[in-house]
Amino acid sequence: MPEITPNLWFDTQSLEAAEFYISVFPNSSIKNVTYYGEAGPGVAGTVLTVDFVLDGQRFTAINGGPQFTFDEAVSFMITCADQAEVDYYWEKLTDGGEESQCGWLKDRFGLSWQVCPAGMEEFLSDPNKRTRSACDEGDARHEEDRHRRHRGRRPRRPVKRCSRQSRLGAGRANVSAHIRRFDGSQPTRRVG
Repeated sequence: MPEITPNLWFDTQSLEAAEFYISVFPNSSIKNVTYYGEAGPGVAGTVLTVDFVLDGQRFTAINGGPQFTFDEAVSFMITCADQAEVDYYWEKLTDGGEESQCGWLKDRFGLSWQVCPAGMEEFLSDPNKRTRSACDEGDARHEEDRHRRHRGRRPRRPVKRCSRQSRLGAGRANVSAHIRRFDGSQPTRRVG
């Protein structure tokens, strides 16, 4: 199969973004930087593209102008081995960015990431209806509270729950329980 290289479109921050990403991920480096020439369309001598590698995965970043921006339709998922990795990537990538729900975040450049513990797919596809209904119920409560805040009403008192939203972000402590389940040392339990 041919190599697939994600190409990330930035306004003017491709080099700054690449430098940030290689500072976050191990075994990462910038491989090449190209510059606009006299023919443009960017200012001659400014950065056009940056080729970089994040722990073996190649990327290209381009300074293409403000026409296109990132949104949640595309994200990069980081599968973490343990709680320490979850916390590390969450803290690094939300620095200057913003937290979202379900383990999603946007970094300071607007790129969306999912920070997930290993085994999350197994948890989400668990045929145990009690486990799944607890998660779905938690997600429904989260959506209801979000809508109340949006309409100017005070949200209900926060409830500890087993929801995808609470596993990461403000409720990242719940991730440990799920990781322990997947390595066999402790079963998953409903929190709250």
